[in-house]
Amino acid sequence: MRIWQMDVKTAFLNGFVEEDIFMDQPEGFTVVGEEQKVCHLQRSIYGLKQASRSWNTPFDEVIRGYDFIKNDYDPCVYKKISGSSIAYLVLYVDDILLIGNDVKMLGDIKAWLSTQFSMKNMGEASYILGIKIYRDRSRRLLGLTQSSY
Repeated sequence: MRIWQMDVKTAFLNGFVEEDIFMDQPEGFTVVGEEQKVCHLQRSIYGLKQASRSWNTPFDEVIRGYDFIKNDYDPCVYKKISGSSIAYLVLYVDDILLIGNDVKMLGDIKAWLSTQFSMKNMGEASYILGIKIYRDRSRRLLGLTQSSY
């Protein structure tokens, strides 16, 4: 079992807004004589209430288009099966855990994700969301701890 971690760079900027949202021009952006103009958002920005949802919707469409199946009980967990290979993708905002039993399959998924989004490969997961992941491969053990709390 392998557990790899990835981060989607500027995830919230990948989403489109569905409603009309206007904002004041950012500082340093205004042109003399046009200070009264406002910006009409076409894409999501950080701090927008809808930012998380507008990012998650296109991610969900893209990942399901790669034959991942969304979990019925947790909408941020996806599964992909190919023969005896299985992979799970767990999404928490812009952090991704890839978990699976086939290194080649996981590598293919990582490569494919990098063609869809700007990604940072964080390698084998050892710490996520305040949880330390530890392994003893010789004894085939995997554990989680929050001992720092």
